[in-house]
Amino acid sequence: MNPVTVGVDDSEDSLRAVEWAAAEAVRRGRPLLIVHAFIWPMLNVPLGPAPGAPPEGGLRHAAERVLDNAAARARAAAPEAEVTTEMPEGEPFVALVRHSRHAELLVVGSRGLGEVGGLLLSSVGARLAIEAACPVVVVRGSAKPDEPVAGGTADARPGGPVMPVVAGVAGPGDSEAVLAFACAHAARTGQPLMLAHAGAAGPDGHARPPLPEPDLARWRKRFPTVTIDQETLTGRPGKALTDAASSASLLVVGSHHHHELSALWHGSVSQHVLHHATCPVAIVRTAP
Repeated sequence: MNPVTVGVDDSEDSLRAVEWAAAEAVRRGRPLLIVHAFIWPMLNVPLGPAPGAPPEGGLRHAAERVLDNAAARARAAAPEAEVTTEMPEGEPFVALVRHSRHAELLVVGSRGLGEVGGLLLSSVGARLAIEAACPVVVVRGSAKPDEPVAGGTADARPGGPVMPVVAGVAGPGDSEAVLAFACAHAARTGQPLMLAHAGAAGPDGHARPPLPEPDLARWRKRFPTVTIDQETLTGRPGKALTDAASSASLLVVGSHHHHELSALWHGSVSQHVLHHATCPVAIVRTAP
């Protein structure tokens, strides 16, 4: 059974990603695999404790503690989760792309995505959104995982305001994967779904909805427990979607780019929201 896989380092951002991934693994009925790439053997540096240092010192033991802390955080967030860990040797991006080939979902934190040092080409999360073989969720901000409840669903904030899932819809034909991902997530969490589309007005001066009524009816029939609404946005798509998702639990967007230089050159919507959204962002590969 393909796991929900989450990449971790020693940052608090990655531990929040672990919490989100653990809750999502329970909702999906999948195991959780926590991966920490151990790059130091490639650099030919000593891995054990220095002479005279405590035996628990050294780079390898420090990496093992990263995994132990992440596993403990996952079990605290989702006690029902089946948790395993791996420490592959290699560069984090390469290791996570390799794991994505056998993952149901790949989750990472957003460390550095909003920093100068975390621009597109040096950001693991942004690169994974383009190169990974499965959907990628980048957990941004201080988002907390939805609490699992009986039956594998969850409420957005028990006792608090409803936080919708927002899906960026490019059009009826090329948004199937985005809609399927967003509808399924909303069904698992018990949250409403807002379909958002940034488009120009038609010849009559009226903005067109994201989906024609027959297409919307098809998705409502397929996911009868999900409340689906739609909204037409104005302005640049990336900023419009980011604003629309300011109070969302998850923003789902598609990516047409299969190479990071292509995404950088074209200034893709998915890359914009990865750097500016205030909620977790799911990137789903769509047809080019």
